[in-house]
Amino acid sequence: MENYPSILNDVMGPIMRGPSSSHCAASLRIGRLCRALMDNEITDILIEFDPNGSLATTHKSQGSDMGLFGGFLGWEAYDEQLKFAEDAIKGAGIEVEIDIVDIGFSHPNTYKITLTNTKETRQLIALSTGGGMIEVIEIDGAKVSMAGDYYETLIYCTSGDEMKNIIDAEMEYDTLQLHQGNDLFVEIKSQQPLDDLLYDKLLNQKGILFIKQLSPVLPIMSRKNLKVPFITCDEMLQYNQGKNLPLWELALHFESTRGNISQKQVWGKMKEIANIMESSVQAGLKGTEYDDRILGCQSVGFKEKMESNQLLSGDLSNRIIMFVTAMMEVKSSMGVIVAAPTAGSCGVVPGAIIGTAATLGLSEGDVIKALLTAGIIGVFIAAHATFAAEVGGCQAECGSGSGMSAAALVQMAGGTLEQSIGASSIALQNCLGMICDPVANRVEAPCLGKNVLGATNALSCANMALANYNHLIPLDEVIYTMDQVGQSIPNTLRCTSLGGLSVTKTSKEIEVRLNQRAFKSC
Repeated sequence: MENYPSILNDVMGPIMRGPSSSHCAASLRIGRLCRALMDNEITDILIEFDPNGSLATTHKSQGSDMGLFGGFLGWEAYDEQLKFAEDAIKGAGIEVEIDIVDIGFSHPNTYKITLTNTKETRQLIALSTGGGMIEVIEIDGAKVSMAGDYYETLIYCTSGDEMKNIIDAEMEYDTLQLHQGNDLFVEIKSQQPLDDLLYDKLLNQKGILFIKQLSPVLPIMSRKNLKVPFITCDEMLQYNQGKNLPLWELALHFESTRGNISQKQVWGKMKEIANIMESSVQAGLKGTEYDDRILGCQSVGFKEKMESNQLLSGDLSNRIIMFVTAMMEVKSSMGVIVAAPTAGSCGVVPGAIIGTAATLGLSEGDVIKALLTAGIIGVFIAAHATFAAEVGGCQAECGSGSGMSAAALVQMAGGTLEQSIGASSIALQNCLGMICDPVANRVEAPCLGKNVLGATNALSCANMALANYNHLIPLDEVIYTMDQVGQSIPNTLRCTSLGGLSVTKTSKEIEVRLNQRAFKSC
């Protein structure tokens, strides 16, 4: 099956709160689908994680529990109540049990969830695939594939063929499949939910047991026979022959086609993202407070040192460091951020792009073009590698952000399309093999340093490309290599907190003190 990521689904988003998009935003989306599967009525939940996966050691500290609980309650990923989700789920009278058991996982971010209410019990298995993206792979013992980008109608029945005849006559849909697991059900993927008349007609048919309606959890929907103008860098260059479009315009062409929306709409949505990023940076620079974190407010002190000329010279580089830090502090204090491409790497792209725009006095339009440029590079990575540190190490998160940002900075400096691609290639080459080993099982350190590294690497590589340094290896080949390297990184060094800095004596001591609420923010 072809993988056609969306800039607005997979790369620049979601808009969220919490330390990790793979944990918080993805689990919340899974939780919302669970809630819909149970007609918004849940009394008991069993959540199972495999001991060999990432979630067994990180589900609480990195926000999977918080996200799931928020999703079960029907909240959004940016809801300000999220930090109180555990208390809220108890207040709702929902009993939750979390077990670490062998579920035969094939992906490090596998969720096995059993849901009960007074009428029924259902089971769902889902994956967090990186950057807040998900795939439901099994419902009630039947293999499915749901990414949350369709209206999904599940009709539990005794005769699937009869249901298909009624549906064919009454509604337009993209796909219809009959699934036999523990129960028989028809799955319909469509652009619109069932209308009330058809819902009532189906519900009154003999042999209908339940009708479940699962709304999309992604902003950009998929559709039948979806096509895109290109899905690799090489295909993009072929597409651009005779057009001579800059990367940001090629990104508009891609996303407009992928999402079946106008280029004006794509631009408008990216403008919203740019505004949220700018607001997050400014919020961070004012100072943030949060008890449950390792690092306090450091961007404020950095700003004071920079403005009083107490730092080594390098105005652009220093501003980028300050903006990256501010964004990471907002994330760690449960403020609203954009996962671009992930929450763990959320400082790289805005830090590099907004920091450069502020230093050079560039316009909002220049920032939007830069984000589009970064977005199309991210599409190639999402399609042929991964954004999940649990799958590919931190090269998949901060490394991806660095490659995306390098191309964007060349765009901002007036460089050519070829120079942007070259900068991206060099930046990704520099990040190959970067591990993910969060201290004290929190997405703060060395994550902050790796975000700064990613952003400043992007700046260096942009200047190298603008000076026509030879990147040697084509971008598509670097992305392929990145995927292969990620698969070679040991499980202990892929966001499991089982290796690297995560298992140092000091890291373990910090984790104990955090659990005792000994740390206080500034």
